[in-house]
Amino acid sequence: MTVRKNQASLSTDEKRRFVAALVELKRSGRYDEFVTTHNAFILGDTDNGERTGHRSPSFLPWHRRFLLEFERALQSVDASVTLPYWDWTADRSVRSSLWGPDFLGGTGRARDGRVSDGPFSEASGNWPINVRVDGRTFLRRSLGSAVRELPTRAEVDSVLAMATYDMAPWNSASDGFRNHLEGWRGVNLHNRVHVWVGGQMGTGVSPNDPVFWLHHAFVDKLWAEWRRRHPASGYLPAAGTPNVVDLDEPMKPWNDVTPADLLDHTAHYTFDTDA
Repeated sequence: MTVRKNQASLSTDEKRRFVAALVELKRSGRYDEFVTTHNAFILGDTDNGERTGHRSPSFLPWHRRFLLEFERALQSVDASVTLPYWDWTADRSVRSSLWGPDFLGGTGRARDGRVSDGPFSEASGNWPINVRVDGRTFLRRSLGSAVRELPTRAEVDSVLAMATYDMAPWNSASDGFRNHLEGWRGVNLHNRVHVWVGGQMGTGVSPNDPVFWLHHAFVDKLWAEWRRRHPASGYLPAAGTPNVVDLDEPMKPWNDVTPADLLDHTAHYTFDTDA
């Protein structure tokens, strides 16, 4: 069984293997396919029309399947690799080991956001940005520039305390756990982290930055924590809801999986904190 670990506890060898698998997926072209998929759903998901990956109840199961597909791609390169998660309530500094030159590299330079160290810098030659929103072909970040602070554990706990998964109008105006975690309302958790990292993470092509996967692995972990806290509270809506994915309705682009299929993460992997 795959165990997803806190990135702060990874060994030197685990970091090296994870990075090497990312670089190989990039070299083969498979990595950019994930970027393209994510961008297509960002552009297509709207509050007043069909929405699947974002602004909708299926935000969490959609990304769970997306991460599973990516983790399986990594494991096709190196079977020992799993997706680590970044607990941004604990590792909150630009000086965190997460941003070290032996792992993800650091922030970008002030002039253009260009990341200048680590395995994903332009200088490394490993990481051309091919699926992009402008002409710049290098990884960009501006850590802590657009927003100064990452979410706190107290803010996370306030969202985890919400007992209802989601509610009408089932979009970015909704109340409930999903939308507060996604960040369109309230203390703003998931969205704020994207903006804090900046660069490509602030766009639809956010998976261009490998930190995307660590960020979403933690968001996924928070959903698992919410389910443990609220065992009587299920995925909503159940059925018959236009423009969004109901509990037993297949999700695009796969069309072979429903939110109900993905509620229990332990069928696929565990976290290092699971009992």
